[in-house]
Amino acid sequence: MDQTFLVPWWAWAGLTLTIVVMLAIDLFMHRDGHEISFREAAIWSGVWIGVGLGFGVILWAWQGGEVAGTYYAGYLIEKALSVDNVFIFAMIFSAFAVPPALQHKVLFWGVVGALAFRLVFIFAGVALLEALSWTAILLGGLLIYTGWKMAFKHSTDIDPDRNVMVRLVRRVVPTTPEYHGNRFFIRIDGRRTATLLFVALVAVEATDLVFAIDSVAAVLAITTTTFLVWAANAFAVLGLRALYFCLVGLMARFVHLHYGLAFLLGFAGLKLILSETPVGKLPIPVTLGVIVLTLVVSIAASLWATRGADDSQPTPRTINV
Repeated sequence: MDQTFLVPWWAWAGLTLTIVVMLAIDLFMHRDGHEISFREAAIWSGVWIGVGLGFGVILWAWQGGEVAGTYYAGYLIEKALSVDNVFIFAMIFSAFAVPPALQHKVLFWGVVGALAFRLVFIFAGVALLEALSWTAILLGGLLIYTGWKMAFKHSTDIDPDRNVMVRLVRRVVPTTPEYHGNRFFIRIDGRRTATLLFVALVAVEATDLVFAIDSVAAVLAITTTTFLVWAANAFAVLGLRALYFCLVGLMARFVHLHYGLAFLLGFAGLKLILSETPVGKLPIPVTLGVIVLTLVVSIAASLWATRGADDSQPTPRTINV
């Protein structure tokens, strides 16, 4: 049964204020544009995860265990899918040879864009599911197909030159093939020109736009309560930057993780389809159990398969602008 409940204005205001304050704190703490160390990233990851889990505790006290369990299921699946984002972002930064000290700024504004994309997709997705019941079958099929592609056509070949948004920016906006500190735009001969850092940001935003569709659809398979879907997405995405700096050096060891993520996408798609049949929505404890077990097995299998291997990062290459 979907956990639908009346959400007062002050709950939305409190959630929005929390997100804005956390973003402001993160921006202030990294205003000097320094290179993020593993220790600093680990501390911030702990903070973000603590905030995400703490929100579930608040929901538990306010609306009970079923609502909190629904939120945690959405949060976990979104957090798991964000690991694949980390891998893709690492490839983009490698392809553009983004200096480590500038990566946080790109990720910060990338997260802001990701939150905006998800907010739009959440309300649009819920409206479609409520207006057209067959939308659930369509989204379910999309998730199953995406999971199949992730499992059997998983590619690490990232070519920003083929990205439509990147090519559009280069065609419309004058660009320079160089970095100019942490600036997205500079003036050259009196003309406003985009730096390579801005082009890298566009590549990140365009990539996350695709991820946003899948991740929002996956959480909608668990609940169509906009407040819970938005909270699960927001708290998972807010920790994406810290997660990136924690995991980027270990990504080479997660060789089987994409199979687990693919299974979760397929599972979410099946849940959506079943919700329109006499079977109905699967119980939240079952959903949580499947998510946790899938993550544990895929991560353990990856670490076992790569035991003794050296961690490595993608090799940077030159990008022609």
